[in-house]
Amino acid sequence: MTVNDHPLLQGDLRLAGRLDGRFFDLLAALALTGSLQKAARAAGYSYKGAWLVLDAANALVHAPLVDKATGGAGGGGTRLTAEGEALLVAWRELQARHAAFLHEQAAWLATQPALDTLLKRMTMKTTARNQFLGRIASVTAGPSTTTVRVALAGGQQVTASLTTEAAQELKVKKGQEALALVKSSEVVLVTDFGGYQLSARNQLAGTVSRMERGAVSSLIGLTLPGGAVVTASVTNDAVDGLALAVGQPATAVFKAYAVMLAVRA
Repeated sequence: MTVNDHPLLQGDLRLAGRLDGRFFDLLAALALTGSLQKAARAAGYSYKGAWLVLDAANALVHAPLVDKATGGAGGGGTRLTAEGEALLVAWRELQARHAAFLHEQAAWLATQPALDTLLKRMTMKTTARNQFLGRIASVTAGPSTTTVRVALAGGQQVTASLTTEAAQELKVKKGQEALALVKSSEVVLVTDFGGYQLSARNQLAGTVSRMERGAVSSLIGLTLPGGAVVTASVTNDAVDGLALAVGQPATAVFKAYAVMLAVRA
């Protein structure tokens, strides 16, 4: 069973390294229904799969966990043996103890604000490959659009353009920690400006440090001064046309409206 009452802490409880919550759901459903077919369906097993996992568990405990009766007015059935019932009772007690342990650790974590803040950054799940952590350096509010600059640890800045309504809802302010999120498909790599200037607000110079070539496109990692990495999704034709290679200088370019801003609630 996975306990997830606290978003930062999870624990996967298993017995003998193999008997997990799903297996004990099967035992609990067997105790309730007396039917392996119904129990298997409730626990997400096929009928054959349920017998296989029970056979494996029997081998671990060196005793049968279920009895199967055949025939009779009720058409037979399956019930837990004394060993199976004892194992299920032990599992439920361990579950309670496990949950109590995690709650105790969550309470300790709440007394460590710096660590708690650091770990909470890891809980955000998003498809955006680029997540730049920094502090808001400036907020320029307009009637309909607000421009926010986020200063990164390496000295660069990422500019986000969002509606003033969204900025007010987020309560953005100077000095606040923020994440700037950018999809890799929004990033354009430039190796030579050819004397031109671009209107895109974000232009981050770095060095190509990683190339992952796929069937149609490649993921290019560009390392910035300070260690932050910008990932761009580039067609293979463009990679070949630019003759991109690891160690080559390049600039990651993306527009301010392509940046999503995230702040702590």
